[in-house]
Amino acid sequence: MKQQLTVSHEIELQAIQESDARLLFDAIDHNRTYLGRWLPFVASTCEVADSLAFICSLQHKKAEQVFKISYRGKFGGLIGFNMVDSHNLKLEIGYWLIESLQKNGIMTRSVATLVDYAFSELAINRVQINCAAANVASQKIPQRLGFILEGIQRDGILLADGHFIDCQIYSMLKREWKRL
Repeated sequence: MKQQLTVSHEIELQAIQESDARLLFDAIDHNRTYLGRWLPFVASTCEVADSLAFICSLQHKKAEQVFKISYRGKFGGLIGFNMVDSHNLKLEIGYWLIESLQKNGIMTRSVATLVDYAFSELAINRVQINCAAANVASQKIPQRLGFILEGIQRDGILLADGHFIDCQIYSMLKREWKRL
């Protein structure tokens, strides 16, 4: 697994480390309202120890890899692989970005870099991205990259307030990505 991926001269993806716990917590804490709308873990991230516990939990999930996004040297969010199914050569990409860095193309370019990495170096055949059905900004990322909307997973996401929302399922196959 790579420890760093270069997206552009302004954007770097670096494997998250325990020493990033404070940085991660501060980003979540300062963007709590913005991120909490769609990300259930925000409500349960109450102190640096919670961020550290998340980072440490990744060590037990060898196939899952999470990168911190650095934009012009500033921490911007996370992106990574989850729900890795190595037997069927498929995985999901999850991501979030702080509010002040939105609308700069950071996440679209970061996702494209991670998709390239998954297909070319990890021998993955299928990449999936799940987006809350009402989260239009998140949906634009797989749409811009040519992902196919496969359908809606009803009540696919349980939010922190205890209610479910629908989830749009996007996918890209290796053979499709090569043509793009």
